[in-house]
Amino acid sequence: MSLKYIKAKKEDADMLIEIYNESFYDDYIKYGECPAYGRTRERMQASIEKFPKHIIYCDDIPVGVISVEDRGKGEYYLGCLCVIPKYQGEGIGTQAVKYMLGYYKDWGKITLKTPADKEANISFYTKKCGFIINGTDMDGNVKVVNFIMER
Repeated sequence: MSLKYIKAKKEDADMLIEIYNESFYDDYIKYGECPAYGRTRERMQASIEKFPKHIIYCDDIPVGVISVEDRGKGEYYLGCLCVIPKYQGEGIGTQAVKYMLGYYKDWGKITLKTPADKEANISFYTKKCGFIINGTDMDGNVKVVNFIMER
């Protein structure tokens, strides 16, 4: 398995929409809402500009996305890490987090959130990636767990 990461451009919006829709369809059905599902091309292009995205390729096939917001002074927010279901469970997400930590060399703090009832996500971020739980909040009608990693 060969992984590579390519920074997304506005022209990649349609591909990103496909990856997001495939990755987040189950969340959309489960919660009745999901900010990553069903984006328009214009909304995705605006998001590419504001929140840099790297497309994850596995053996030259686009299988996921990692999107990180630079909040300044070494603080970053992991807004999206998704891998299409067919490729989940193969270590791609874990490698993407390692890639992110190397790409943003000045990081001192990284935060993220995921739905509280997604036990596999919580286990992934704490056990495989080294994040710690930093409380819970409500995001719309979904209870979310906040995570933090500091160095």
